[in-house]
Amino acid sequence: MDAGEDVPEAVRLVERVLVEAFAGGRTEVIAELSSPDLVEHQFGMQAVGAEAVARARLAARQVHEMAPDVTYTIEDWAQHDDVTWVRAIGRGTQTGPLLGPPSGRPFEITVIDVVRVRDGLIAEHWGVPDRFALLSQTGALERLTTG
Repeated sequence: MDAGEDVPEAVRLVERVLVEAFAGGRTEVIAELSSPDLVEHQFGMQAVGAEAVARARLAARQVHEMAPDVTYTIEDWAQHDDVTWVRAIGRGTQTGPLLGPPSGRPFEITVIDVVRVRDGLIAEHWGVPDRFALLSQTGALERLTTG
């Protein structure tokens, strides 16, 4: 995104989470930008409050360990009332574990994040990373289906 672009606060919050926490490994950013009563809806991470924040931080740590070179680019966004949709592209190389040893393969996946922001903090989150593409591009899917 262009720094001068007129972008909603919710998009900037999602960008900070992706860039600083998932790509940068600074998982404390998630706690800083999340409401204490965060409701997390992402598959496999569903939780509320401190548990939701802890699960999001764990996911960010795992992504960063799997691909320390991962970058995220916000491609587009939409907003309706208090709900904001963000589509980002994640690109990196699997040099850390992902359902097995590192493959060294590059990947490019789409990530959809939907957030509700309240009082400048993420109060509710739905995340839809293209896990199938990640598993396929890194070779993990092949290991799962043949082994």
